[in-house]
Amino acid sequence: MNVRKARVTRNTLETQVEINVNLDGTGAAKLNTGVPFFDHMLDQVARHGCIDLEINANGDLHIDAHHTVEDVGITLGQAVKEALGNKQGIRRYGHAYVPLDEALSRVVIDLSGRPGLEYHADYPRARIGDFDVDLLLEFFRGFVNNAAVTVHIDNLRGVNAHHVAETIFKAFGRALRMAVEPDPRLAGVTPSTKGAL
Repeated sequence: MNVRKARVTRNTLETQVEINVNLDGTGAAKLNTGVPFFDHMLDQVARHGCIDLEINANGDLHIDAHHTVEDVGITLGQAVKEALGNKQGIRRYGHAYVPLDEALSRVVIDLSGRPGLEYHADYPRARIGDFDVDLLLEFFRGFVNNAAVTVHIDNLRGVNAHHVAETIFKAFGRALRMAVEPDPRLAGVTPSTKGAL
């Protein structure tokens, strides 16, 4: 397999985002979005996905965190898509169940080339600290649309909003790790009857 790394920048009037991703890393993360809880969630993706992730974002946080969180999702999706290249030799599908105390979430991923998101999470409260939980949907929507992948996210239970969010992000990292993993039986092969993803 080739080196699966990408560097993507996104500059708008609302945000400036730079992301470096290595799909074959060890889970190292350098995160600076200006939104501490969001950094904590992104760290779960890197750590449990064994993806090296460096994210620097400057956004209009004087308004709120919406544009920053959404644009990081967009840019991360673009970076993962670029790093995957032609997708030959990958497993394509990934899934994970992750518990944290009383909370349990499931994430299933298909690196299909088609954007699709099913997001089912009812948070017990609207904010985790000062972080608006509605923004997590915006992150995943941005990622899915720009990575061109199908993702099903289901929080199965949980009464602590922090635990709910953390199980989702950990499961997302582990499912992504499985999906991008090389399958030695598929070396040089695109895992699709269409011959393309």
